Amino acid sequence: MCTVTPLLNMLLKLSSLIFSSSTAPPTVRIIHSGHSCNIEEERYTERVYTIREGETLELACLVSGHPRPQIRWTKTAGSASDRFQDSSVFNETLRITRIQRHQGGRYYCKAENGLGSPAIKSIRVDVYYLDDPIVTVHQSIGEAKEQFYYERTVFLRCMANSNPPVRYSWRRGQEFLSQGSDKGVEIYEPFFTQGETKILKLKNLRPQDYANYSCIASVRNVCGIPEKNVLFKLSNKTASPTIKLLVEDPIVVNPGQSVTLVCVTSGGEPTPTLTWVRNTDELSKKSLLNGGTLTLPAISMEEAGVYSCVASNNVGNPAKKSTAIVVRGLKKGRFWITPDPYHNDDNIQIGREVKISCQVEATPPEELLFSWLKNGRPLRSSERMVITHTDPDVQPGTTNLDIIDLKFTDFGTYTCVAALKNGGIPEVSIDVNISSTTVPPELTVPRGKSPMVVQEGDTVDLQCLVSGKPKPIILWSRADKEAPMPDGSLQMESYDGVLRIVNVSREMTGTYRCATSQYNGFNVKPREALVELTVQYPPVVEPVFTEIRQGLGRAFTLNCRVLRAHPSKVLKYEWKLGTRLLTMGQFDHRDETDYHVRALNREGYGEYTCEVTNEAGVGTCRFLVTGRAYAPEFYYDTYSALWQNRPRVYGFKLQWTQQNPLSVDRIVAYRLGMKQQEIPMEGAIAKGELITHNLTELIKPEAYLVRLTPITRFGEGDSTDRIIRYSEFQCSFEDEVVCMFTQDKTDDFDWTRHSAATRDTKYTPNTGPSSDRAGSKQGFYMYIETSRPRLEGEKARLLTPTFNVAPKSPYGTVTAAPTYCFGFYYHMYGKHIGALNAYLRQKGHSGSDSSLWNLVGNQGDRWKQAKVNIHPIASFQLVLEGIRGPGIEGDIAIDDVTIEEGECKDPPPNSKCFFFCFYLGIHNNYGPIHHPEPINHEEARLITYTFISFLLGTKI
Repeated sequence: MCTVTPLLNMLLKLSSLIFSSSTAPPTVRIIHSGHSCNIEEERYTERVYTIREGETLELACLVSGHPRPQIRWTKTAGSASDRFQDSSVFNETLRITRIQRHQGGRYYCKAENGLGSPAIKSIRVDVYYLDDPIVTVHQSIGEAKEQFYYERTVFLRCMANSNPPVRYSWRRGQEFLSQGSDKGVEIYEPFFTQGETKILKLKNLRPQDYANYSCIASVRNVCGIPEKNVLFKLSNKTASPTIKLLVEDPIVVNPGQSVTLVCVTSGGEPTPTLTWVRNTDELSKKSLLNGGTLTLPAISMEEAGVYSCVASNNVGNPAKKSTAIVVRGLKKGRFWITPDPYHNDDNIQIGREVKISCQVEATPPEELLFSWLKNGRPLRSSERMVITHTDPDVQPGTTNLDIIDLKFTDFGTYTCVAALKNGGIPEVSIDVNISSTTVPPELTVPRGKSPMVVQEGDTVDLQCLVSGKPKPIILWSRADKEAPMPDGSLQMESYDGVLRIVNVSREMTGTYRCATSQYNGFNVKPREALVELTVQYPPVVEPVFTEIRQGLGRAFTLNCRVLRAHPSKVLKYEWKLGTRLLTMGQFDHRDETDYHVRALNREGYGEYTCEVTNEAGVGTCRFLVTGRAYAPEFYYDTYSALWQNRPRVYGFKLQWTQQNPLSVDRIVAYRLGMKQQEIPMEGAIAKGELITHNLTELIKPEAYLVRLTPITRFGEGDSTDRIIRYSEFQCSFEDEVVCMFTQDKTDDFDWTRHSAATRDTKYTPNTGPSSDRAGSKQGFYMYIETSRPRLEGEKARLLTPTFNVAPKSPYGTVTAAPTYCFGFYYHMYGKHIGALNAYLRQKGHSGSDSSLWNLVGNQGDRWKQAKVNIHPIASFQLVLEGIRGPGIEGDIAIDDVTIEEGECKDPPPNSKCFFFCFYLGIHNNYGPIHHPEPINHEEARLITYTFISFLLGTKI
């Protein structure tokens, strides 16, 4: 057997350091695992994830980097109604069940771990949907000026909400209609609608135009959305709707009565549908609707309004008729007394005029009737007792009683009575007493009621004493600032002068104004008084709780800061360790206090508290001082399973870094929970050092829970868990994460993940695979796209994840190189195929990749397998390099990459190397030539041509 693989580099002396620096900024990619119907890689723009409305959106954010990055999902506004961008999802997977159209938009995954800039990737989610189409019909009748005939033209308009834009088609009966297929039919899209509708114009209606018309709306079956259609029957009876209301307008009823509104259609084909609306809003929940009949049982004043019946049959404009329902009632009875307006005096005096006013809101206002009583007896208008009424259509109904030249005999109780014509509604009566004791109000604040000092959370009564007769309504408001009252309004009413505030808060501190209202009192200048309210609250301090980790013998300072407090003048503090008092004092001009520990001893571990007190209570800062080590952080960014060349046993390369190792005493060991053993540590651990421990004698294919706990002289620290699993490496590129393969950043272009079902062959029809290696057009593979702007000789390199090798010696080095079988399938079809190369890259061999396998030229339109044995002596990666040939028909694809323990079994024969056994080490433009499979006569001619071209110095 002949091989053209160059000799492996001389084995280098390798020291597998147990400690190595290993911090890395975050990287991120987004993959999907929900019900997507397409993922598009729009070149130079963005990634688009297409999903059908109602399916489940599931996006996973895959990150690398150390320490493990924190992940956050956010979203831009997909529409005005979507407020997802105001919140965030703090985990790797974003899941939205039954996604709706307004939830489309751009989603961002942000990963950060404090190293460098955060990594951000985004994907645009496009939600596809198709609503049922609707056909509306309009007609025009135009009269020609010279010839006396009418032309009747009918427009059938089809509309459907959709994404992507809908494609419309029309059918008359079983006949599909298209522009030009019938001279009497015109099909067009109005310019201003931007494809939202398609109009079918039937010019000068003919008998054959009376038929069944179907509008078919389609989005071309994207995301499996089927087309939808609607049928409309056009006949010589087709007409827009007309309706009748079988009710009076307006309808005047008393509260509690049942009201029935009846609406019937008087015309329209197809038969119109009837709906009711109230003031353009929805009907009340207790409404009963049966076709065109609307029943309102036990109607209330709140249900009054304009009710409209709307009839629609999609022909012409909807028909609409309305009626008003008026619910009779009386409310809000108030009175006020106005002293003689011609004298500057607020008191009622004998010989002067006094006016009593009474106001009531009535529905309907024109039915309002007023009457007056004096001491229970009817009172009529006279020269000295003048009764007037305001126009109820101009303002709320008001009646006035003017008493001219007041006499002692006029003293008494006057009653204003409001009623509605025809009764049915209880009357409203308001009593007003006019006597020598009827005097204007005065407001005072009781002694000791201002300022009021209370503590937060209490119930407080602010009080103003009202003197005078009658006592008016008192209005409370904030006097110091434009701020709402406790109930949220700007003004609160009180009938006894007391404002009660329950659960008072610190924001309610300030000045409150009490003022007399003109209602139920004198119509004079308002009397006012002010009440000061001071709300005390305990000190608000920070930190409320913090944990401090320190090693023995070290100095540190605890700081407690007061953010706010009332009162803030006299603040005291006490520092304690447990229950033991350490120090105490009083704040001066500072708003913080410190406690210093010069050298921490074992007795110094525990909970420290700083209690800051004022008259209202205590605010406490808490500090937990401990020597516990922080948790280790496992390193996930390498492929960590170890092969041991034993059939039932495997190993695992466990890697981690230590969080803040210098903040506590030196870590002397780690306890490995799965085997109850300790891993000793020699020397101090530096921040970011990568620590490695090889787990051995693990049984295939069992998974293990590993718990790692750091140990210091203080004791055990925080633990970290992870699950390890055995796996032989096999990758068919079906997941978007592509098995942790990465693109080489130093090459000329990238490999692309694709499937035959989505690959565009418009410009390169004679190259690339028609399916994945398993024969599925939906399956994925990796390939190099050699169309423009790619140039001949440009390279694309794809790197496997890093694989670890189990050391055999106690010093961490491999004494004998293990054997693994590296296999993959390739597809090299096209007249411009360049080359495909495979290399071995080992840790510690910087810039020196070892060539494993090479192939040049067209290999036919089929998948073939390659296998090669590798013997790494350190952690390694495999490199697959595709090189662009002289033209665009040179796409190279790979699939089903495997790495297995042991020698390759049944490797493909290498008889193609009969021309090249003597050609070892000689290279053309694309690398060493190597043919690993049997050849036919046509391929032999190609090889002969290739070899002769080389001898002549010509490019292949």
